[in-house]
Amino acid sequence: MKWTGKVVGAIAGLILFRGRWPGLLIGLLLGHLWDLGMARRTPPPPPAAPPGAFDGDDPYRTLEVDPGASDAEVEAAFRRLIAQYHPDRVANAADEIRELAGKRASAINAAYERIRKIRKN
Repeated sequence: MKWTGKVVGAIAGLILFRGRWPGLLIGLLLGHLWDLGMARRTPPPPPAAPPGAFDGDDPYRTLEVDPGASDAEVEAAFRRLIAQYHPDRVANAADEIRELAGKRASAINAAYERIRKIRKN
């Protein structure tokens, strides 16, 4: 357990409030928050990839199906995702959104073709 922030906060609270007990409590609270890391100004970590994001290795994950899924289930998942992420659906949106939709649609198409190729052999 970290305690340095609590000690420094308590001392600062006593000094700022001229020895009154509310200053001690406020200082302890602020020191506790400091020890928890809430007072740090570090940027948050980048967000994780969304579920089903194309990682280049697992086409089943990209299509959000199990490897044991039937051909019909794979095709249904492909149609559902391509309808959701097709660039034409966001034609009037911002450039960034159209670009992301295009990348996602390309990943979905590549995953579907890869699964079809794997299953033909």
